[in-house]
Amino acid sequence: MMFISRRVRFSASHRLNNSELSAEENRTLFGACNNPHGHGHDYEVEVVVRGSPDPRTGMFLNLRQLKEILAIHVVAPADRRSLDHEVPFMRGRISTTENLAVAIWDEVAPRLPGGTLHLVRVRESENNVVEYTGP
Repeated sequence: MMFISRRVRFSASHRLNNSELSAEENRTLFGACNNPHGHGHDYEVEVVVRGSPDPRTGMFLNLRQLKEILAIHVVAPADRRSLDHEVPFMRGRISTTENLAVAIWDEVAPRLPGGTLHLVRVRESENNVVEYTGP
């Protein structure tokens, strides 16, 4: 079994807010991240796939395919956008880094050969990283 990773970056804004909670509850729960005007991050996303190389090609996945999937389905819809208002794959989700990792998994997994997606890692800042290994 081998693992290959591909990293992409995008910048996006968001506001942590749960519409089912009061303004005070949101401020208490999310603190400065509940700023009504939002705030932004330079996200780094790493996608790890797993498999065994085909003896004929020496590859189990063409990295060009993974690069295109991430460019089209993750970076293009999210870069320089509001995760809360403009990114289709985040619709209906509180824009935590945890939910972003799950949403990226949900975008990428169906576009890869079954069972090859192993991990989605989202780095929100130098100190905050979320890893998701699927349902």
